[in-house]
Amino acid sequence: MHLVQRVAAVVLTLGFSAGLVGCDFHLKGTNQYVTPLVYTKLNLQLPKNTDDLESKLSVYLTASGVQLGNSSDAYVLRVLDYKPIRHELNGQLIETLLRLSVTFQIEDQQGHAITEPRTLTASRSYQYDVATVNTDDQQEKYLKQVIIDDIAQQISRQISANRLPKAQHLLNPAPQTAQ
Repeated sequence: MHLVQRVAAVVLTLGFSAGLVGCDFHLKGTNQYVTPLVYTKLNLQLPKNTDDLESKLSVYLTASGVQLGNSSDAYVLRVLDYKPIRHELNGQLIETLLRLSVTFQIEDQQGHAITEPRTLTASRSYQYDVATVNTDDQQEKYLKQVIIDDIAQQISRQISANRLPKAQHLLNPAPQTAQ
């Protein structure tokens, strides 16, 4: 084979490959953004005053292929604990640290845990000078939304990647006793 024919073969191969990738072709089971079949239907159960997290979770989970609703065959994504924390360090500049900690698990329709509880944390900090124009409230409001968005993305990624550890009772079932 001559050099020109080899180069032409390589160019054609790369062109066809790029064409397949461009039209979103992938081998079955290799799409990293598709949720495992186990969790394709979820019902969200969150504590009160977590509307922002619920709306962000709805967006990210739906985008990853999860159907949200109260169907009888849906698993339950339950947020067990939601803790926003605000620390303020005073000095010439005031530094504020915002932290959000969320614990969640997936349960079946009867409320039995399918996964172990998982705690995720996100934090952001900002500084401001009280002698200047006060933008503390605006920064805090914005960063709270960023933190909630970060937590929602983390939960969605872990569900999509099926990285949640199974509940202990599923790994070590109780032995059957003969009667």
